[in-house]
Amino acid sequence: MKSTVTQPFESSSSVTQATTSLEVEDDSVQLIGQGYLPVTNKLEIVNTLDFEKWPVYRILGKDGKLLGDSQVPADLDQAKITQMYESMVSVQAMDDIFYNAQRQGRISFYMQNSGEEGAHVGSAAALSSEDVILAQYRELGVLLWRGFSLQQAADQCFSNEKDLGKGKQMPVHYGSSALNFHTISSPLATQLPQASGVAYALKMSKKDAVAMCYFGEGAASEGDFHAAVNFASTLDAPALFFCRNNGYAISTPVKDQFRGDGIASRAVGYGIHAIRVDGNDIFAVYEAVKEARAVALRESRPVLIEAMSYRRGHHSTSDDSTRYRSLAEIEHWHDNLDPVTRLRTFMEGNGWWDGEKEQNLRDELRVAVMEALTTAEKRPKSNYTELFQDVYKDMPPNLIKQRKELVEHMKKYPDEYK
Repeated sequence: MKSTVTQPFESSSSVTQATTSLEVEDDSVQLIGQGYLPVTNKLEIVNTLDFEKWPVYRILGKDGKLLGDSQVPADLDQAKITQMYESMVSVQAMDDIFYNAQRQGRISFYMQNSGEEGAHVGSAAALSSEDVILAQYRELGVLLWRGFSLQQAADQCFSNEKDLGKGKQMPVHYGSSALNFHTISSPLATQLPQASGVAYALKMSKKDAVAMCYFGEGAASEGDFHAAVNFASTLDAPALFFCRNNGYAISTPVKDQFRGDGIASRAVGYGIHAIRVDGNDIFAVYEAVKEARAVALRESRPVLIEAMSYRRGHHSTSDDSTRYRSLAEIEHWHDNLDPVTRLRTFMEGNGWWDGEKEQNLRDELRVAVMEALTTAEKRPKSNYTELFQDVYKDMPPNLIKQRKELVEHMKKYPDEYK
């Protein structure tokens, strides 16, 4: 038995009405463009919370040993693994010194990356330099791996004349066109739909590259997440959506953010590929991103990656995380799941690293960061007229007028603006 149901829809090219057919049979229902759906005479409201949880992909155990028959990714040798470790320690050195600099009033704001260094460096190492990065604000390790210098990071935090953003952004809102790293903006999740557009542009220009978008699980609660992933899915755009699930959206724990199985489970509704990975296992992150990138390019499809991690530090220098989580919880994650300690233990077990090398590296990086900070602090600020630059290709009359008014104001009250 077969019947035909007609339903009107509006053509995208005109306002004329047309019809499509929905074929209905006894044992299946065909949805236009989506194949056949099974039919059942059993009434059942499905409790999705009963579904099996998404597994977490892991290679390196918390004791620094490979799990079971797992292997180190074939294209990672001792030299590259050591480089990855040094990048993670560089992030820690930058965090320690610049966090204290903010507390001393030398910079206005800072956000630490502690606990998520493995997700940064592991993912960045798996990408091509041609891949375009759209980050949130806690991905310093990605930039350092790509070649962003400690001095460039310091100059940005001090908003001096050498800052690539010319002093227009808050500290830690990095950006580098040379490194294909879009400038970070404070509003949460704005980079997500932008990443879908970038991925679609890369596809249309036939570039062998993907758009890599970083965000936290808190940002996944924004409407931008839905718009971004849905656009990327329906447009078949090669985008990687990398969610750092670190347990908290500032002070809001995940249990108060959503009821479903994390972020990876949402991929089903959008019809995209997904994987959940241990964000504190740099090898697993590397493998997951490398394979996801290959899938995105081969199939021209988006992939959602959920990296399970933990934000060990405060959300920012404006936050006191001990008001909403215990010290015991923080210490537990640091002692058992710290990505830096895990990789170092692995390297020591293979005879690649020891206490002397560790001390030398940390001493060298501390000196390098302090020198970068001192240099950045001494450099003059960007000229105030830079406020009006880089907004339009050709400055419109209203901005020209405003700039003139500001210059005249500064000249009239020079002692107030030393």
